[in-house]
Amino acid sequence: MTFSSLVPYGWNDRWAALLAGVADAAGPRSAAGAEAPALAPGRVVRHDGMAVTLALPDGVRPITLSRRLEPAPTVGDWVVVDGEVPVAVLERTSLLARRSAHTDTPQNLAANVDAVLVVCGLDRPVKPGRLDRVITLAWDAGATPAVVLAKADLASDPTSVARAVADNHPGVEVVTTSVVAGTGMDDLHALVRDRTVVLVGESGAGKSSLTNALVGDQVMATAEVRAGDAKGRHTTTTREAHLVPGGGVLIDTPGLRAVGLWADRDAVATTFSDVDDLAAGCRFSDCSHDREPGCAVRAALADGTLAPERFAGWQALEREAASAELRAAPHLLRARDRQFSRVARDAQRRKRRDDGDDGDDG
Repeated sequence: MTFSSLVPYGWNDRWAALLAGVADAAGPRSAAGAEAPALAPGRVVRHDGMAVTLALPDGVRPITLSRRLEPAPTVGDWVVVDGEVPVAVLERTSLLARRSAHTDTPQNLAANVDAVLVVCGLDRPVKPGRLDRVITLAWDAGATPAVVLAKADLASDPTSVARAVADNHPGVEVVTTSVVAGTGMDDLHALVRDRTVVLVGESGAGKSSLTNALVGDQVMATAEVRAGDAKGRHTTTTREAHLVPGGGVLIDTPGLRAVGLWADRDAVATTFSDVDDLAAGCRFSDCSHDREPGCAVRAALADGTLAPERFAGWQALEREAASAELRAAPHLLRARDRQFSRVARDAQRRKRRDDGDDGDDG
C-alpha cells in the first residue's frame, strides 16, 4: 500500500519501511489465518490528553488512546494503527522538547520536525537569552533553527534588529515579516515548503497570525496584545498541525512563558559556534576562560571581538546544559556529589588542623 493520501503530511519511503518493520514483527494478523485489515499509519496532528487527532489514509479524525504507548505520542509523530487502535510510535527523526516548568522532566513540543521557526514580535524587545535557548533546543532536537521577526510594521528599524540577530547567530537564517504589510511572506513560505516546521515563541509574538497567513485560512484564533507591555493572551491552547498550500506541514504551539533548557552541551556549542571556535584556540583544552594564560576567549573579550553579553549567554547555557546532563544521568550526579563531599571533608580537616596549629602557636 502506498498511502498516497498521506504524502502531503510528509509520508515517504522512510516511514513506509518503518511501518513494514512493525508489520513484520507483529507476525500473522490472526491465529485462524483469516486475512485482517493491514496495519495503517497515521500522523498526530493534534493531542488532547488521552485523545489524538490523526491524519489517516481515509481522512482526519480523533481517536482515543486506549493503551499506553512508549514513547507517548506527541504532535508530529507517526503512529501505527490497528483498526481503530494506535499500537506503536514509529522511530522519530527529531524531537523538540523543553524542561517542564513544574517538574524536572522533558516536555515534548513536537516530533519529526525539519525546522524550528523561533518567532519574535518586533512590537517588543528581542530577548537574546530566550532566543539562544530555543535555538539550542532546536539544534539538540535534530532540527534546523530559523528566526522569524514578526510584526515588522510596528518596528522603527527592523533591518537593524535583523542584522543584530544574524550577527549573534551565525548560520541561522533570519526572516523579517509583516502579515499586515504582506512583507517577507514569500521567504517564510520558502522555509516551510515541503517540510514539517514548528512555530515557537512567547504569547502575542504573532505565531497564530503567521499560521493563518501561511495556511490561507483563519485556522487559529488571534487576540490583541496589551498596549503597555506588548504581552499577549494564550489564544493558542494546544499544539496543532496544519497543511500548507503548496506543500508543507506547519505546527503551531501555545506561547511559552519560560524556555527550560533540556539539551546537551554539543547543542550549546552549535548555538554559540563563534565562542566555541574561539575556545578551540585556547592554550589549554580544559580552559575555563577565567584567568588561564593563553585564553583566546579572554583575548577576544579584551579586544572587542567577542561581546561580553554573548560570552555571558554562553556561560549561562553551558552551566544549565551541564546540569541537565547530570539530571539525565543519575550516576554522574551521584559521582559529582561524592566528589563534592570529599572536597568538603578535606577542607574541614585542613581547617581543624590549621586551627590546631594556631592554638599551638599561642
